[in-house]
Amino acid sequence: MKALVLAGGRGTRLRPFTHTVPKQLVPVANKPVLFYGLEAIKDAGITDVGVIVGDHGPAIQSALGDGAAFGLNIGYIEQHAPLGLAHCVMIAQDFLGDADFLLYLGDNVIIDGVGPLLDAFWRSRPDAMVMTGKVANPSEYGVAEVGPGGVVTGLAEKPANPRSDLALVGAYVFTPVIHQAVRSVKPSWRNEREITDAIDWLLRSGWRVESHLHGGYWKDTGKVEDLLECNRAVLDTTERSIKGQVDDTCEIRGPVVIEEGAQVSGSRITGPAVIGVATVVRDSQVGPYTSIGADCDIAGAAIENSVVCAGSTVRGSLRNSLIGREAKVSGDIGRPASLVLGDHSQALLHGAAS
Repeated sequence: MKALVLAGGRGTRLRPFTHTVPKQLVPVANKPVLFYGLEAIKDAGITDVGVIVGDHGPAIQSALGDGAAFGLNIGYIEQHAPLGLAHCVMIAQDFLGDADFLLYLGDNVIIDGVGPLLDAFWRSRPDAMVMTGKVANPSEYGVAEVGPGGVVTGLAEKPANPRSDLALVGAYVFTPVIHQAVRSVKPSWRNEREITDAIDWLLRSGWRVESHLHGGYWKDTGKVEDLLECNRAVLDTTERSIKGQVDDTCEIRGPVVIEEGAQVSGSRITGPAVIGVATVVRDSQVGPYTSIGADCDIAGAAIENSVVCAGSTVRGSLRNSLIGREAKVSGDIGRPASLVLGDHSQALLHGAAS
């Protein structure tokens, strides 16, 4: 079993943040999104991993290296343009060979990992298996229709009138027959070879496709609101750990992580929250559901339900915000501001709330 991890794409829904950082390296609870997937793959016993990269390839390769830090053997496959998930399988055939493989979307976080998916695949040995999850708004997802025994009977991409509430999650298991399928489908109206079309080709050609229902949390982090929701979900799994310096004037409530070298004074930290390595927090209120990266300078601030990346400075009030690396926020508008700020940017807040 091998794994093919998709880390291309342009992350247009996260701009301006993704002008300078790949969407797969945006941090959730102070860890890049992509790292959660790689750790899940290692935990499932897979070690040979191919990573599809695009415009941000050098940044992805710098972050992952040869995979040794994760206990993996990682190689890279370049996709010159975002031509679809099925196209990724096409260009990875030399790496994949005749092996069964896990296809994992690198901007997804699947709490509880992919072990149960692979266990279900080994037990049943279908020609393909899709991970599904129940959703309240299936018209916003690719949807699987599933019959008795978990057999997939049909797929629909963002249907106006969904016949199922089972959305496709960002993990699939394929046998080598998928290589014939991806070459048999034509590009969609988006000029992309869609993996849903390839799976539909398997169904129409008589191959067996099954669904594995994932009962835990999962999220595609491609939009700001989804990334912040995922940050909340991961923070909900954290346990209290105070390794940095906290003075006697502070109030620490609930599951708070203060990492080594961090200094917190005159502040209230309400968990779940994470304060990164060597970050300084003074006279501030942080949390709940807030991740502050390494080497940040937070003073006279109130930050809630936000992600602040490494090296940033905040003076003022933020809520529901995503702040890039080495960014600066200052000022006051009389209420918490909601910002999406790219790397090395500055925001000066001024004016009173209406």
